[in-house]
This record gives sequence, C-alpha cells and structure tokens, in this order.
Amino acid sequence: MATRSLTCPTSPNCVSTHATDEGHAIAPFRYRKSRAEAKEALKDIVRTLSRTRLVEEDESYLHYEFTSLLLRFVDDVEFLFDDESKTIHFRSASRTGYGDLGVNRKRMEEIRSLVGDKL
Repeated sequence: MATRSLTCPTSPNCVSTHATDEGHAIAPFRYRKSRAEAKEALKDIVRTLSRTRLVEEDESYLHYEFTSLLLRFVDDVEFLFDDESKTIHFRSASRTGYGDLGVNRKRMEEIRSLVGDKL
C-alpha cells in the first residue's frame, strides 16, 4: 500500500493529526480493539451522521465525503489506522473555498465524542 498523505493545505479549512501548526493540528483517536473491530466501530459511528458517503476503503484506510446541507459543499474525511501504535490518524478538509468557520474541527471533535470508549 502506498503511503497516504494526511497533510493540510495552508488554507484554514482543514485539520489533520499529521499537522504540526496550531491552526491545523488535532489529536488522533486511540483504539484498544483489533484494527478490524475498531474500523467497523468507527464506520458504525460515521454511518449515523447526516450526508456522509464512504468512497474508499481498505484494511487500514477509510475515505468519506461529507456534504453540507445548504450549499452542498463537499468535505473529504480520511482515517488511517496505525496498528503498531493503536492510533487512528485523520484529516478533514474542505474540497473548495478558503475558510470553513471551524466546521472540519467541530466535525472531528463530534466524532471523537461519539467514539468515546467504543474503539
């Protein structure tokens, strides 16, 4: 599998666990279950959110599209499971535009709260 990049552009419409600057950086999720069980649990959680579509999946990667209600903007959300460190790295980024009014960070913190101890 090719190494996937979870980097953010310079625009303030993205958060990533791989970013090091304050505007883009966000803490990853941790899991205790097997990677397959954690991935299925995460998929179950994301499935409960509105206007989401799974567009790509492999054993350690998930890519979703989230579509906004009003203007139909599409955001890309990627999850990368690191089984060695039991860490789920992720990136949430607007596909178009410059700012996002904090939508990507809010989304990932909402998912973090939903994940809780389910992983």
